[in-house]
Amino acid sequence: MSAKPTVLVRMADAGDVYVSWRWVDEEHARGVAVLPRDDVTGVLRQLASALPNPGVSGDLERVLTVGALADSAAELVLAQQLSRVLLPYALAVQLYELSQRGVRPHLRIQPSPRLAQVPWELLAPDPDVRLLDIADLSLLAPLSVVRAPERIARRWADTADLPVVAVLDPRVPGYRADSELGSVLGRPDPNSVVAQWFTRPNQLPTAEDPTQLFRRTDLTRDWLSTALRSGASRLVYVGHVTTPAPESGESEHAQLHLACTAETTGFAAPTRGHRPLSAKDLLLGTFRLTADPVPGRDLWPMPSRVALVACESGGDLRFTEALGLTTAALAAGAELVTATRWPLPTDHAMHTFTTTTAYPLQEAIVAVDTAHGAANPVAALNDWQRTRLAEWRTNPSPANAPLLWAAFATVTD
Repeated sequence: MSAKPTVLVRMADAGDVYVSWRWVDEEHARGVAVLPRDDVTGVLRQLASALPNPGVSGDLERVLTVGALADSAAELVLAQQLSRVLLPYALAVQLYELSQRGVRPHLRIQPSPRLAQVPWELLAPDPDVRLLDIADLSLLAPLSVVRAPERIARRWADTADLPVVAVLDPRVPGYRADSELGSVLGRPDPNSVVAQWFTRPNQLPTAEDPTQLFRRTDLTRDWLSTALRSGASRLVYVGHVTTPAPESGESEHAQLHLACTAETTGFAAPTRGHRPLSAKDLLLGTFRLTADPVPGRDLWPMPSRVALVACESGGDLRFTEALGLTTAALAAGAELVTATRWPLPTDHAMHTFTTTTAYPLQEAIVAVDTAHGAANPVAALNDWQRTRLAEWRTNPSPANAPLLWAAFATVTD
């Protein structure tokens, strides 16, 4: 990461939300603040109304057409309300003063579970200013994970030349292409944005025809284990993630859907002909499942950079004890993970419920993958989000709506 000013912001739920921040260089004053419970509850209720609820029939159409993150005027009102309630005034003043000097600091935020879905980038301390305009933003991984004695982080400087492992819309056994665990990207097309992008050397799996990279039936946990153990610089996953409700307290049951059959050994219960790869698998490996157990970090050693482009793949941050897929990837060696805060609309949904003919999800996949190949992936992802914000300001349309691009956040160690 660069040597730009960095501020660590930590939040804790205790009725009210307690916030503390300190600047790494200690050149600016530390601060603390209390966010009143009723104010937080009210603004989070407004945010929740703007996000898709997969459990409610027709909700995706609602948020894509009349939700606050799909309407420019309503989105700005929500962004200002989020800023008023969640951005401490003293911290906002420090950020403003730096912006007046042309300095864009790095905000590393550790949100409380209640605030895990907040799109901090969108916060508007002024109608013409977003937090993304004046800062780079990322999320802080839990200290209990990054400082675990058994964790061995793989650093980009040492691994950048290794292959990229790309798991792209794998075919889930027992599910048709148009079902709930069906195709995310639709019928493979050699001229599509993603097919053209992922046609590159030094990538696994290999294929002469770019369409053969998608909807594969061989992308199982065993294949993934072999690919990762042979050495990788990055992992990019595009597909389905299912996450339990935060009130369950079972973040370890978050599931990554590969091409594994129901006969595969694992902790997750099989569904139809398929057994998902759970965060519990990634954490425990085959502990208590086989006579000669292997730890998850040895079966699936994560590369330096991991991208999980799937619905609410970063959902473990909503749990008091975060043990989901993002955390498991960090525990297994990743130094950063880009994941999503809420369910993503597919391009098919965009085409069905809005007037756009663009492919914003495919473009987002390419943007995340590009950022992960950059020297500073946090800044690179934020730069892409700034281009989306600029388009949203000048040409508000479904293809530019922050419902998609503001869902992405990078968790760093």
